[in-house]
Amino acid sequence: MSRLTSTKEEDADYGYDAPYALMTFAALGAGGVVAAIVSWSGGDRRLAARLGAYGAFFLANALSFLYTTRRGKFQVWDQVLDALHLRGDERVLDMGCGRGAVLTAVARRLTTGRATGVDLWSTHDQSGNARDVTMRNASLEGVLDRVDIETGDMRALPFADETFDVVVSSLAIHNIHSHAARAQAIAEAWRVVKPGGRLAIADIRTTARYAATLSELGAAGVTRRGLGWRFWYGNPFAATTLVTASKQERA
Repeated sequence: MSRLTSTKEEDADYGYDAPYALMTFAALGAGGVVAAIVSWSGGDRRLAARLGAYGAFFLANALSFLYTTRRGKFQVWDQVLDALHLRGDERVLDMGCGRGAVLTAVARRLTTGRATGVDLWSTHDQSGNARDVTMRNASLEGVLDRVDIETGDMRALPFADETFDVVVSSLAIHNIHSHAARAQAIAEAWRVVKPGGRLAIADIRTTARYAATLSELGAAGVTRRGLGWRFWYGNPFAATTLVTASKQERA
């Protein structure tokens, strides 16, 4: 899934998650290092040490963030999707698909199935986010014939009940600004998944609420697990957690 090892003439480009946060970490780190150098030159070595530590902390956060958004998340999602053991004929929905990193990874695992992405195309949440960019990435990955892309709100998905065999989402639902509205998005994911279908939602901060909402909706096998340092957005306090669940078959 990583584009870093591709041998194609032109690679798909999945941009940067939360680009303003990444730039803030980098700017604070660089500012701390510069201030430390100035303080050291002025003879205040104690202040220089404190400023240097401050700068090193934020630079480490920036490097972690950059690694996750450009490499780590791809490796982790490969493992998550492998664990779903897709047959290849499923209909899969990616909620908040962005530029298509997870969407195209799903599509590569399909044969007769289809992967559908839905997004509102916010460039604040992902750099250069646009439907045309996602279509282009799907084309470059050779999966455009298995992909559908829609513009829509996760809180009111433009799909009929019980449409999809699998629903996935990566770092999207937390961008909704209230607990009630995030619960609405989880309920929509539940609504559109078929009996016997599965959900896999990776996000930061509020995943315990997602799991609780799914349990209240009647989901089976609800689990939460951390996805490790390769999916940290700077530090362990911005670690990504995976929520999985399934909808039971009708009797």
